[in-house]
Amino acid sequence: MCQREVVQKVTFKDKHICAWSRDVKHFTYEFLATKLVAQLPSNPRLPAKAVKLQAETQYGMKVLKMKVYRALQKARSIVEGDYGKQYAHLRDYLVELKRANPGTTVKVGTEPCDGDATSMIFKRVYICLGPLKSGFQALGRDLLGLDGAFMKEPATGQLLTAVGVDSNNGIYPLAYAIVEKETYNSWLCETTQPGLLPAIEWLYPCAEHRYCLRHIHENMKKTWSGVAYKQMLWKCATSTTVPQFEHEMQKLKDFNEGCYKYLAKIQPHHWARSHFSGRAMSDVLLSNMCEILNRWLIDARDKPIITALEYIREYLMKRIVTVNNMISKSDGPLTPGATKVFDGIKKEARKYTVMWNGDQLYQVSGPHNDQCVVDMNARVCACRKWELTAMPCKHAVAALYHMGAFGARIGHLESWVHRVH
Repeated sequence: MCQREVVQKVTFKDKHICAWSRDVKHFTYEFLATKLVAQLPSNPRLPAKAVKLQAETQYGMKVLKMKVYRALQKARSIVEGDYGKQYAHLRDYLVELKRANPGTTVKVGTEPCDGDATSMIFKRVYICLGPLKSGFQALGRDLLGLDGAFMKEPATGQLLTAVGVDSNNGIYPLAYAIVEKETYNSWLCETTQPGLLPAIEWLYPCAEHRYCLRHIHENMKKTWSGVAYKQMLWKCATSTTVPQFEHEMQKLKDFNEGCYKYLAKIQPHHWARSHFSGRAMSDVLLSNMCEILNRWLIDARDKPIITALEYIREYLMKRIVTVNNMISKSDGPLTPGATKVFDGIKKEARKYTVMWNGDQLYQVSGPHNDQCVVDMNARVCACRKWELTAMPCKHAVAALYHMGAFGARIGHLESWVHRVH
């Protein structure tokens, strides 16, 4: 028996009178994430508000904030790596880091997961790259600034940094760590402020410790604010001799005894140049070298662990190249930064007159009753600036001018500057 074929004719009408829907189930956060992957490398801090507006304008869809957040998170995990999965590859990354950078020190802290000794979870990591370590030792300037900055969600913990001062008076990053929080234990175990001071005192009992003068001023402002207090604080801190310091402190006492008593409780060897030794060969009063580094590393603080560590390493590598290129352009034996400072000192020295005592001592006198004794043999001046900075002060340079005028073989003035510059 023959079966008949049935054919149905369908007519398509492209005109619709129904309302346009802005809710499309296929417009998922996964779809939106695929469109964001191309944008994130050039704009890693792409704001959710901008993504929402762009998607609604381009596709004519209603986009919920939560969908945008999930799309951004998905896109970042594709571009930067998964936050959870990167911990499984952390040891492999650190092994490769040590292989590629001989002399590198790496320490990883872990703890048992829920009491299970066979399963460990990440706690903290500390890295000191071998080339940076060798460079810091060759620099010869025993000065480090230590600071911490919070990681940003979805990353957790804190980024700790150790930063020195290079020959060009710029920052010299030495070591960095990502820890669970800034405590005595995190500073003590993984690196060399709640936990910083006790850790340093225990590890390095002979170390000199300076407080950031800006932080002292911020605390002081809570009770004594105003330009006058700030100026008096700075005059006390920048005095390079004990008599000058005591004179400025007395002026503060006469102005406000309460503020004087507050400041007197802080040991001057922590914040006043008059009480610094010359060991560090730097008279810095601020911890802005750490703050500068933290500002440059801000884009690393919300990334997965390996991506964050790689961001820091790449920044340090690029910085070394930039600084080397800058120093290579210097015309003289000093770095560009030191040359600029020393040129200013030489200019000031021309205003001073010198008297020789017949040995290696010189009396140097200048404007505003400024008078000091310079010992050229010991390379020190009564103003203590030569001792503090390892660079001849204006009194010493004036003495060198005098020596040269009377036939002494002093060589280039820059040869009297310490090699750290």
